Amino acid sequence: MSIEIKPVTELEFSKVEPLLMAYQTFYEVEDIDPERNRKFFSRFIGNSHSGWLLGAWDDGNLVGFGCFYRHKSSLTATNVVLMHDLYVTEAARGKGAGRALIEAGLELAREWGASHLAWTTAPDNHTAQKLYDSFEVEKGTWLEYEIEV
Repeated sequence: MSIEIKPVTELEFSKVEPLLMAYQTFYEVEDIDPERNRKFFSRFIGNSHSGWLLGAWDDGNLVGFGCFYRHKSSLTATNVVLMHDLYVTEAARGKGAGRALIEAGLELAREWGASHLAWTTAPDNHTAQKLYDSFEVEKGTWLEYEIEV
């Protein structure tokens, strides 16, 4: 598998939409709305103020995506890149697409002058954790909270 990582363009956005929905299905999102997805994720097309939407392509086929958010850390008073979304199709897992997306995210963070790349995953997502643990990473100890509004 020869993976090419590149930004998703407006013309290619329709190819990433099924992967966005598969990602949401994996995390058991109940109200998947294609129109809402289109509006939300289109803000990451190109080198936008919000961040970057990268695709992993194998022989012209989109096999994964990573969405990287421009973020800030008040603790370190630095820019941070948050890899909030990473998804690789089941058929392509374990073949380098996820690693290539993370490495591309690291490069984006360096180019933007960020202090680090950060991400979270579900405690039971052991497949993703196997990939993440293969990097020189420092696991966080923070607890995550959310309130529905």
